[in-house]
Amino acid sequence: MLSAIINRRSIRKYKREDVPRYMIEEILQSGILAPSSKNRQPWKFIVVTGNAKKDMLAAMAKGLIREKEFPLLPESAQYLNSAEYTLKIMEQAPVVIFIINSLGLDIDSSLKPEERIYEICNAQSIGAAIENMALTASELGLGSLWICDTYFAYKELSDWLNVEGELFAAMTVGYADEDPHARPRKRLDDILEWRD
Repeated sequence: MLSAIINRRSIRKYKREDVPRYMIEEILQSGILAPSSKNRQPWKFIVVTGNAKKDMLAAMAKGLIREKEFPLLPESAQYLNSAEYTLKIMEQAPVVIFIINSLGLDIDSSLKPEERIYEICNAQSIGAAIENMALTASELGLGSLWICDTYFAYKELSDWLNVEGELFAAMTVGYADEDPHARPRKRLDDILEWRD
């Protein structure tokens, strides 16, 4: 496991080679084995491949155009170019997995404290599932990219997905066509505080 953690990379270039279905199912199975708050297991996965990708990519592109005129995330406008690059990554990856918080509340909801805590707990649970999936992809010799740029096209992708719950993230999966170096990490001494 430690070698999978050390060797995992965010992959942004993929070979044009299909990924066997059993591998995708193994990745998803590792996601549902993640710990979850109160065992709520608040995840749902939608796997998009082949011809279905065309409509999904069109929804993402439409959202990015809308975001320029009527932004959902006005204070994040400097990241819109990154989201456009993410669209190109999604286009070349053979598999895109959407992760839905099946218990998620509408993004425009004003939350009571208890609802907010549930949302935070569910977010942690889904994050654990996504990390399991990324590590499993790496163990299987595949690359992956955890994507949150979907929020720039939140409405359009949510409409296209047409499922109950809240769009949480996406993940591209495929055979890596790059071998990036490890990104810099903070030193343990800089982020650790021991209290005895």
